[in-house]
Amino acid sequence: MYSDLVISQTDRRPMYLQIMDQVRRRIAVGDWPPGHELPSIRALAAATRVSVITVKRAYFDLEREGVIVTRPGRGTFVAERGGLATEIRLKELDAHLAAAADAARG
Repeated sequence: MYSDLVISQTDRRPMYLQIMDQVRRRIAVGDWPPGHELPSIRALAAATRVSVITVKRAYFDLEREGVIVTRPGRGTFVAERGGLATEIRLKELDAHLAAAADAARG
């Protein structure tokens, strides 16, 4: 279910950002549809070999963005918003286009 989330020690980005990006990507490509249950914080921390605090930070930020929801006593799930996957893909595209425009200017 989440064994394909891989944290790279050579990636310059903080580990919690790597987790966030990979969760967003799973949602964007349709691997994790709305309502899909995410692994618990402890299970994901163990699977990716990072601290519980790191995963907790990633989940907190994703929840603040409205990408996931936590239901006390039930777990953490992909938000059931229509068009969430498309929204994530468009944000990624905007970021890539902005980076390309910056590279072209510089």
